[in-house]
Amino acid sequence: MNFALGIITHTPLWVWPLLAYLVWQGIKAMQPRTTTIWRALIVPAVFIVWGLTRLGFGQQGSIAPLIAWIAAALLLLPVGILTPRPFEVDHATGLIKRPGSVFPLIRNILVFALQYTIAVLAALHADDLAIGALIGRAVSGAMSGYFIGSTIAMLREYRRKRRAD
Repeated sequence: MNFALGIITHTPLWVWPLLAYLVWQGIKAMQPRTTTIWRALIVPAVFIVWGLTRLGFGQQGSIAPLIAWIAAALLLLPVGILTPRPFEVDHATGLIKRPGSVFPLIRNILVFALQYTIAVLAALHADDLAIGALIGRAVSGAMSGYFIGSTIAMLREYRRKRRAD
């Protein structure tokens, strides 16, 4: 119990508002909604930036973690591109209308939990064991790759639907 409490109390304060925001966005996504394309890209941007920040931690003397990050990002990039995100475009305003789904809530919590776990493991093993560095960078790269692909797909579809007018 003390171990878990120690992890929670040593977590940077910015993590808790981020978790609350991601859960709030996931809950909102369960209902149909209308928003701007830029607002729809905030959550992907958060996860892309979080994944990119992992590149600056740990073994600077080895290129292996960077290669693991890039390989995992390239592996999940097509998954992000191919995952359907149904929405309609209001041609008069340019706003997007999205159906409700539980998928964003589950995705947000799962990705947050993975990134949080990797950060905790990295903090506990400050010696930056090679396998831990590779796994941490691969998870972060995979998440960034997925959300980069998701962003590309959404922007491409948005432009296609806007041009259809």
